[in-house]
Amino acid sequence: MYFFLLNLALLDLGCISTTLPKAMANALGDSRDISYTGCAAQVFFFVFFLSAEYSLLTVMSYDRYVAICKPLHYGNVLGSRACASMAAAAWGTGLLYSLLHTTNTFSLPLCRGNAINQFFCEIPQVLKLSCSDTYLREIWLLVVSASLVSGCFVFILFSYVQIFRAVLRMPSEQGRHKAFSTCLPHLAVLSLFVSTAVFAYLKPSSISSPFLDLVVSFLYSVVPPAMNPLIYSMRNQELKGALRKILQYTVFHHQKDVHHGLKTTRNLGKA
Repeated sequence: MYFFLLNLALLDLGCISTTLPKAMANALGDSRDISYTGCAAQVFFFVFFLSAEYSLLTVMSYDRYVAICKPLHYGNVLGSRACASMAAAAWGTGLLYSLLHTTNTFSLPLCRGNAINQFFCEIPQVLKLSCSDTYLREIWLLVVSASLVSGCFVFILFSYVQIFRAVLRMPSEQGRHKAFSTCLPHLAVLSLFVSTAVFAYLKPSSISSPFLDLVVSFLYSVVPPAMNPLIYSMRNQELKGALRKILQYTVFHHQKDVHHGLKTTRNLGKA
């Protein structure tokens, strides 16, 4: 599990770093331009990290299913080599998927201006600038992708249903609470990601608006990568202990600085 969490953390970091730094720089600066090559690179890396992360989450759901429902067979089914192979397959799937989408999208001629109403280069927004009939290739690719995403989501749900059935048979109420408190937030964030991503890429143009597009894109591109570390890490007692020490250290030094400032003020007043 920690091996998969390391891969998930790297993918979350990559996904956030692809979109937010440029968006923050645009918000703080006067220029909101991005080069054609930079836009293509942003699409490539964003789709790569996001699709690889979703593939990894599918693998992790199977890992949890075997660990909880078939613990005696875990060593045989998911050894170190099998885990490394599945992680490599998730990264490879993201790379192939990203190459396919980026090549297909940026091979289309753009003739409807060069302004994208989004805080990052998003495939549906780029397709709006194309006036070629060949954009239907990308639409069909998005439909096929949505079908694959839905299939993986059904697999994840099936895995968690089996996990919940096993958890409900646990004699310990504390164990059941711990399992549910970890799995349910993960499913909630995953459901948010799948529903908003599918809606963003397949919604009809009749209900599209700049504000709605911005909100939906933020929900699937920023919220899940930001929430995953909290969901998976806050159950770690060592991490919570380290955060508690940092907070105590910060509060102590803040109170010490305030006390020193008051003492200095009193001394200056006497002088």
